[in-house]
Amino acid sequence: MSRIGIFCMWLLHWLPLPLLALVGRGLGHLLYWAVPERRHIVQTNLRLCFPTMSEGERTALAHEHIALVGRSLLERGLVWWASEARLRRLLRIEGIEHIAPVGSRSSDAPVILLAPHFVGLDLGGTRVTMDFDIVSIYARQKSQAFDQLLYHGRSRFGAQRLLSRQDGVRSTVKALREHRPFYYLPDMDYGPRDAVFVSFFGVPAATITGLPRIAALTGARVHACVTEMLPGGQGYVTRIGPAWDNFPSTDIEADTRRMNAFIEAEVLRMPAQYYWVHKRFKTRPEGEASMY
Repeated sequence: MSRIGIFCMWLLHWLPLPLLALVGRGLGHLLYWAVPERRHIVQTNLRLCFPTMSEGERTALAHEHIALVGRSLLERGLVWWASEARLRRLLRIEGIEHIAPVGSRSSDAPVILLAPHFVGLDLGGTRVTMDFDIVSIYARQKSQAFDQLLYHGRSRFGAQRLLSRQDGVRSTVKALREHRPFYYLPDMDYGPRDAVFVSFFGVPAATITGLPRIAALTGARVHACVTEMLPGGQGYVTRIGPAWDNFPSTDIEADTRRMNAFIEAEVLRMPAQYYWVHKRFKTRPEGEASMY
C-alpha cells in the first residue's frame, strides 16, 4: 500500500462511521470492476458453495461482498488511529463472560477463540485486545508501511503477543499455558501441510487440523469468536460463544469437519461477509484440476 493511500485512510478515519461506510462501499463497487481476478475468485467460490442459487443471485451476492470488503479496508483505519473511547463505542463485544469476568485481562484456563475469516475480523480482534492480552498469528505483508500499520493495530492495546507462522506450535502452546487466549484463524487454504480434505459447503477443502491438535495439547477450551459488520454506521459486534462440548475428540478429521460445519452455519447467517476473495479451494487432491 502506498503512503498516499495510507494518508487518505488517515484522513477518512475522522469521518463519522455512516459516511465512512458509504465511502467504503463506493470503493468496493469500484474494486468489483477494477480487479477482475478477485471478482473471478469470488464468483467461483460462490458457484461452488451455492450451486442452487441463480446466476443473478450469486452476482448480487458478489457485488455486496466486494462492497463490504471496500468498507473493511477503509474502516481498518479506525483500529490504527481512532481513540480507545471511540473504538469502544463502535465495537461491541458480547459473551465475554464465557471466557473471563468482565474487565479481566486474563482467563482462568487455556482458551482458543475460533475466529473465522469474516470482513470484520481485524476490528473484532482489536476489540478483544482491549480487554485481554492474547496471542495471535501474524503474517508479514509485502508492503513495509502496511505491515507496520497492521502490527500496530493488533498490538496497540495491552501486552499482545504476535507470532509468525514460522514460530510453530510450540510458541503457541507456551503462550496458551500462560493463560493468553489464542485468537485463531484456521479457515484458509494454507496448502497440504498439516491439513486434511474435509467438506466445506459440500466441496473437499484443504483444512488445517490445528484447532483440535492444539486444544488436545493444551487442554484449552474452544470458543467461537465471530465478528459481524453491522449496516451503515452501527459499528461491529463480536460474539464469543460458550465452550464447545466434547471437543476435541479422538478423531482429528471429525473435529476438523465439525469446525467447518460451524463456519458454514455462520456463513449462512451473513453470506456477504465471509471472505470469498480468498482461494479457499486452491489446494486440490492429487490429480484434480484447479478450481480457479
